[in-house]
Amino acid sequence: MKTSFKVALGGAVAALGLVLMFMTALIPFGTYAFPTFAGILTVVIVIEIGYGYAVAVYAATAILSFLLVPDKEAALMYAIFFGFYPILKGLIERLPNKPAQYALKLVLFNACVIAAFFIAVNLLSIPEDSYYLFGLNMPLIFLLLGNVFFVIYDICVTRLVTVYLLKWRKKLNKNTKL
Repeated sequence: MKTSFKVALGGAVAALGLVLMFMTALIPFGTYAFPTFAGILTVVIVIEIGYGYAVAVYAATAILSFLLVPDKEAALMYAIFFGFYPILKGLIERLPNKPAQYALKLVLFNACVIAAFFIAVNLLSIPEDSYYLFGLNMPLIFLLLGNVFFVIYDICVTRLVTVYLLKWRKKLNKNTKL
């Protein structure tokens, strides 16, 4: 595969990821949903042209999201976890021990979510009391629910990769000569 095609594919995926990130401003639930979709796109880059290009696509999308996307919390979610997790997922799953894989994935997820909270409060100036509702500590509740969501998300990404490899990749290869 020629370098020009690799760069073009990376640019197209980064552009599509940025479009998804822009949609966070249009749809209320988008702050959390669209960064996950944008991150999943990097899986195609990992599979087709490698980890180095995937990291470049992630970095370009993350930087442009911070510069251009109005929803900075969504840009933070993409940059701090959902953008790079699909890249790391393949590397983590090379470990021979399944429980160790999930333990590492959950530790990574929780560390990133906690870091995102502190960055949001300290750098993005989101008031910490805005995270309390009726005296309940919403970040703690979101973290607990987030772990459930993350396990479901991880399973869905695995299934999407499987579908891509078994069905979509063959069809795309016929049409684009990847």
